[in-house]
Amino acid sequence: MPHTTSTDIAERIEALYGQPLTELEALADTNPPGSMLAALLGSHADLQLAERSIEFHLQRLSQLADPERVIGSFDAGHILDCARRVTEAVAVRDAHTKATSAVLQSLHRVPARDTPTTPASAPAVPPAPATTSQAPAHTR
Repeated sequence: MPHTTSTDIAERIEALYGQPLTELEALADTNPPGSMLAALLGSHADLQLAERSIEFHLQRLSQLADPERVIGSFDAGHILDCARRVTEAVAVRDAHTKATSAVLQSLHRVPARDTPTTPASAPAVPPAPATTSQAPAHTR
């Protein structure tokens, strides 16, 4: 059964930006590479790669450990290597899922304004520096 984390992340990105992923990828290609969209799409691509890697290595592992096969010492090394690769791919997938989900959770879609109903706000004035009533301390 394939893991659907990348599909869930893709849906969340599409909901955030209000466009299909294919259009967002085209948009990201025209924007600076350091944008949030580019980062999300890059993380999504890494997540998809990890899921494909998991699927590939699980299939290979099931081939190597087939009950009909005789497993020799040569095959045992391949089985262990394949199991290690599955473990690494799962760790990568989980790390990308955790990081991307946290970023997506911190972002939200801002509704578009039809017409501004309030005048443009004036820039905030920084507070005046605090003054002390004591004379400055002398140093030697």
